[in-house]
Amino acid sequence: MNRIDLIIKEVYCSGGIILVDMETEDIPMSALLIDAADNPDWLKKGNVISAVFKETEVSIAKNLSGIISLRNKLLCSVINIKRGELMSVISLKFQHYIIDSAITTRSVNLLNLKENDEVMALIKANEITLMKNK
Repeated sequence: MNRIDLIIKEVYCSGGIILVDMETEDIPMSALLIDAADNPDWLKKGNVISAVFKETEVSIAKNLSGIISLRNKLLCSVINIKRGELMSVISLKFQHYIIDSAITTRSVNLLNLKENDEVMALIKANEITLMKNK
């Protein structure tokens, strides 16, 4: 499981949906909480929280250009590739965090991924779970 600590910048609520805008070192991220009964008291502007997301929810792009609906775009460098027959795990350095992406080995080959490559990690807002920091 990947984990990044962020500061809440804004919280928007409407019809059981909560959109949380956050950032880490000036890099914006968003999380979308669906079917939320109410807004927990710890989801407040200025609080430090953790964004948690599965390795299988991290897509990788090389030379990404144009407009994309994903707001969670993290510029990373590839630090390790564990190739499997069908699936591979790519370890990425984002700021002082190490995050992993589990993608098909076919995609690793298509992207021609190598250590030290600069890539964009992409995570959909609804695939992020928010956790209160202790």
